[in-house]
Amino acid sequence: MSVPLVEIVRSGFIEGRHHGSVVALAPDGSVEWSLGDVTSQMLPRSANKPLQALAMLGLGLDLDPELLALACSSHSGEQMHLDGVRRILSDAGLAEMALGNVADYPLAPEIRDAWIRDGREPSKLAQCCSGKHAAMVATCVQRDWQLSGYFEPDHPLQLSIQRRFEMLTGEPAAVAIDGCGAPVLSASLVGLGRAYQVLALATDGDAWRVAEAIRRHPEMVSGTTRDEYRLLSAIPGAIGKFGAEAVYVVALPDGRTVALKIDDGAERARPVVMAAALARLGIDAAAVAETGRTPVYGGGVVVGELRATLDTLL
Repeated sequence: MSVPLVEIVRSGFIEGRHHGSVVALAPDGSVEWSLGDVTSQMLPRSANKPLQALAMLGLGLDLDPELLALACSSHSGEQMHLDGVRRILSDAGLAEMALGNVADYPLAPEIRDAWIRDGREPSKLAQCCSGKHAAMVATCVQRDWQLSGYFEPDHPLQLSIQRRFEMLTGEPAAVAIDGCGAPVLSASLVGLGRAYQVLALATDGDAWRVAEAIRRHPEMVSGTTRDEYRLLSAIPGAIGKFGAEAVYVVALPDGRTVALKIDDGAERARPVVMAAALARLGIDAAAVAETGRTPVYGGGVVVGELRATLDTLL
């Protein structure tokens, strides 16, 4: 039920398409417009992290805004991210060995390449989900829950997160295992978008704390070189998060929300569709347009681009 959301244009020739689904929600949670399948369950992957962080605040986790943003992150592995994860662990009386996520190189290509040139090995600290995992073990310390197996689906932490997640989306969630080893909960694009609206429209409480952390520290949620950071920096009051396999959610301060999924997981198509969807909602900041510009090269020069098809489909 997905539709061709992006055309790959080379020298005026359409050489391919990326299919997917996208929904725009009105402030009251109703569907303003949609393309493709926006009601079936899918895996939001790391787009779930702000919702997981909200659940952990409800369990007693207490982080300052900068570190709370890091708990919501798929970080690039910049020094500020590594230092932040260490701070979360240290404040909980824990060391890096408490992390149960997989070891990996930093997510940002330029940082990963420098890491490899320096002869550094993959580490749990550098892996992009270490902020979430540090928050999880810190929550277990706060609740006096065992750290062993904290990432197992039947651990009290994960069961509590699932209950809160399902309340936010209004949907029962299937449970899978994410790339980092922690559970990932399913949702529809509509359900995911409505959960983000809870954050975006909050004026106090834990939901407001999560939203404010993202607004104040978008560099901690992603990294200083990423399209997410540039988009959130360009729209005052917006919150958002990408997820692996080309999931993306952005909620505006008035509650309007866009959630999308590219079927083939092509990351290059994700920002193109989001920029076009936000343009349809009246967001015209130049930096937003820039985040959706994905050139196609030939012989080292630009000969085309990825082009969103929303205006022709709606």
